[in-house]
Amino acid sequence: MNKRDLLLDLIAGQQPSAYTPAAFFMHFDPIYHQGQAAIDKHLEFFSYTGMDFVKIQFEQRLPPGATIRKPEDWAKVRLYSQDAFDTSANLVKGLVRAAGKEALVLMTLYSPLMWAARAVEKSDLLVRHMRENPEAVNKGLEIMTANVINLVRACKQAGVDGFYASTQGGEDYRFGGNPLFEQYIKPSDLAVWAELQSCNFNILHVCDYEGSYSTYSPLLDYPGQVVNCSLKLGERNLTPKEAAVMFGRPFMGGLERKGILATGKPAEIRQAAQAILAQAPERFILAADCTVPSETPWENLKTAIETAHNRG
Repeated sequence: MNKRDLLLDLIAGQQPSAYTPAAFFMHFDPIYHQGQAAIDKHLEFFSYTGMDFVKIQFEQRLPPGATIRKPEDWAKVRLYSQDAFDTSANLVKGLVRAAGKEALVLMTLYSPLMWAARAVEKSDLLVRHMRENPEAVNKGLEIMTANVINLVRACKQAGVDGFYASTQGGEDYRFGGNPLFEQYIKPSDLAVWAELQSCNFNILHVCDYEGSYSTYSPLLDYPGQVVNCSLKLGERNLTPKEAAVMFGRPFMGGLERKGILATGKPAEIRQAAQAILAQAPERFILAADCTVPSETPWENLKTAIETAHNRG
């Protein structure tokens, strides 16, 4: 059984896995963001670490859009055609040709809200505008949704297997418990997910840099065959089994991206991975809660992955 079949069987629940799969991701230097250099670096990382799928970092630079100073400016954000994403689509094509028979190839996908946050110098401006005039901001959010969907379509035509699709906005410091999330942000996320549904393998990533979700309730009905999120939920620390039961699907994660995984010695990493594996459900992928720091030694990630593979 190759890595591709292993993960497809994991989400189908047809039989116990031959071993526990694992995967970690990081941003590479700008010289590896496009073209053959990007293909080669992703393949080198995949091969060296032994991870169980190829995840493409979305690093494409796009032409600048409108300057956002007031809520009404969001209607002027730029709409990019599907052709604008040829750089990313070509990266998908290259990696599918090189590794697609052995492993699933997934594209990192930021949500429309995350795209909007990147359109301004300070993301708190987006939050402030949304609270001041949500209808005005929503015009921009709709354009960003169309941009994300155009990226998805370009990648699907290039042969991608699925997406590592991120969501933000439900954090307590943004719109957690606020009707703005349900009225504006969630619909934009779900419009993108409707385009993802035809793919083989999608991961819902609850992106949380601050450890500031007190509930995942608004996200439990999001699609995705696998969920990746932090195990810190308010004052609670979930186990991987509890997270899997909560979302009703296999869980991916367990290790903190900036913890022992990034800075520890091999013995410490093995011990931390073993502790998570002891709390994991049968259908589980060992990973971090998000992208690990770029300076993380590849050997650390390889050690964690080998520990998962040895679990059986």
